[in-house]
Amino acid sequence: MRIRILEELAKKGDTFSIENVLSTTNIQKEVLWVILSRLEKKGWIERIEKGKYMIIPLGAEKGKYTLNEFIIGSLLVNPYSVAYWSALNFYGLTEQIPNTVFLQTTSRKKKQATEIFGVRYRIVRIKEEKFFGIRKEWIENTQIHITDKEKTLLDCLDKPQYCGGVVEVAKALKYGSELDKKKLVEYAKKLNNSGVIRRLGYLCDLFAIDIALPEIKTRNYLLLDPTMSHKGQKTQNGG
Repeated sequence: MRIRILEELAKKGDTFSIENVLSTTNIQKEVLWVILSRLEKKGWIERIEKGKYMIIPLGAEKGKYTLNEFIIGSLLVNPYSVAYWSALNFYGLTEQIPNTVFLQTTSRKKKQATEIFGVRYRIVRIKEEKFFGIRKEWIENTQIHITDKEKTLLDCLDKPQYCGGVVEVAKALKYGSELDKKKLVEYAKKLNNSGVIRRLGYLCDLFAIDIALPEIKTRNYLLLDPTMSHKGQKTQNGG
């Protein structure tokens, strides 16, 4: 029975959850836990987190084999999207390699930070109206969700602490190619965050990027990068 279950699960992908198995078989939950425990001891599967597993390929060694970190991240919360610094790196918009995988979600998750197989994951909860601009990418025969280039840049301006600071967005804007300026404006309006628009407006002015951002009328000062020192020159910029 154990081998038959494993063969059926392997047909559906490299990972599975307890719910997957229970919904496709008539095995009792208590019996299933015992079967999975034995499969894990034999080195045929490995636990990612409670109730979620990955299948170890034939010939691979347990403890030395792992899946792409984005695939594992896709199992941690639902809905989800790979975002912030991780998405910047995926698109080649930063030369920095983040040591944490950043995931965006609208769901509550008790553990917002966790480590799995030596990789750190950070889950960032956002409002429903900010959860958009998501596309699908194939990684190791698995589809994952990731924010597109334009949404990634705006998310990083919204929460610079999750991308290494505004300097990473500045480099992406200066050296990045094929950015859709119309989409940037559309997304900026949809995020409805004046701080994002003002930061984007400042950077576009800095690099002489012609973009028609909505005007923000304010006399209040905004930190360009809240992750850095609060000292420095003040500049009025309304976007």
